[in-house]
Amino acid sequence: MDELIKTFEPLWRAAAGIDLSDAQAAHGALTARFDPRSDDARALQAALVALLAEGRVADRGEPPVTYSRAARAGEDTCDLSVDVVHMSAPGPEHRHPRGEVNYCIATDGAPTFDGSPPGWVVHPPGSQHVPTVEGGAMLIVYLLPGGEIEFLGA
Repeated sequence: MDELIKTFEPLWRAAAGIDLSDAQAAHGALTARFDPRSDDARALQAALVALLAEGRVADRGEPPVTYSRAARAGEDTCDLSVDVVHMSAPGPEHRHPRGEVNYCIATDGAPTFDGSPPGWVVHPPGSQHVPTVEGGAMLIVYLLPGGEIEFLGA
């Protein structure tokens, strides 16, 4: 496993096996496993922001939404794909067949992701949304069970 992918390991390990059908309970379990206010989380957040600054993640697309895939879902990532988005405006509408786990880091201002502050945000299986960042910019790592996502619209 290369070093870039290994950077995300605390996130996929935290999300492994979590039942996403109850978003609030999943959020609590994720926070218990990897608290966004912990020293380890602050170190990870700094590493991820550095990768963004180096152009090693979220290097596709155009602002206000750039993105990249760090890893496909597989055995090494607990069957979770790992994608990274840097955004300061709405992204493309999509559906989560098996749910979506987001780890959100503020990079500018006081942003929210779908109305939630930085940290974990969970979307249950079958949900859909237009992912929206307001109040600044966020680096968002999203983990998809089985890598499943359905983009909607044109």
